[in-house]
Amino acid sequence: MKMGMIAACLLAASASAYAEAPVWQPSEGHTQIPIWPGAAPGLQPVPGPEQLTKGAITNVTRPTMTVYTPTGVNTGAAVVVIPGGGFQILAIDLEGTDVCRWLTSQGITCVLLKYRVPSIPYVWQTDSRPHNLQLSVPSLQDTQRTLRLVRSRAAEWHIDPHKIGVLGFSAGGYLVAEASTNFKRQLYKPVDEADKQSSRPDFAVAIYPGHLATEQNSLNPHVPVSHDTPPTFLAQAEDDQVDGVEQSLVYFTALKDADVPTELHIYAHGGHAFGMQHPEFPINDWPKLVQVWLRTIGVIQG
Repeated sequence: MKMGMIAACLLAASASAYAEAPVWQPSEGHTQIPIWPGAAPGLQPVPGPEQLTKGAITNVTRPTMTVYTPTGVNTGAAVVVIPGGGFQILAIDLEGTDVCRWLTSQGITCVLLKYRVPSIPYVWQTDSRPHNLQLSVPSLQDTQRTLRLVRSRAAEWHIDPHKIGVLGFSAGGYLVAEASTNFKRQLYKPVDEADKQSSRPDFAVAIYPGHLATEQNSLNPHVPVSHDTPPTFLAQAEDDQVDGVEQSLVYFTALKDADVPTELHIYAHGGHAFGMQHPEFPINDWPKLVQVWLRTIGVIQG
């Protein structure tokens, strides 16, 4: 997996720009909501303040969620969107705000998660990466906390608490799998009433996920798939040179063996980090397939 190497190159090339770039803010009419009432648990030191360049954020120590309400008829469904970036950066626009615009146009509430990065134990400065299959603990804590918060505020946000899913890309796709299989693990001490809610997603979408397959093409043992794992949609390009197609194949096989409803789409072209911006390839139609799939599993109607 080379996502960390990509992140390193991006950060190095943009170092001079970071000093002048503003911290990311959502579009007008939307507000970032802190997901922790105080300091996040197990907060790790970072090289400096939060920074933004070319749609990528780094040095996030205060995770937030931003709620985007449906622009059409509200289906009652909600999706926590988890950008990727090798646990070093967040591709907050390509794999965040772009996706929220699509979801809200379909009547789905979008909750954009800005989680902590860099995230222990992932380190892009080395390519030895013996930790490559470990849990991304700070980022997973943020994901679990966000799912509980959304469920606790479902009535306020006109959401069905039984139709809250996750959608992530690359490292965010790994967080989708982590959240889908580790929801019974207590990764932090409860901080308020919201933490009495379940952190299990009701459905999951992982787009070009990483960290799921070992070098022997077996399943990462830190994603213990069981029959309780939520229905899952997977999509990846066969020519993905960052997180190879075996990532989705291995996870799909484990889901199938556990009798979890799952759907997998492998495309010939698209590479990695295509988001929703490659209309020249059939892979750009993955959102349409997700919509159909959400109907088949009963999340949305029509």
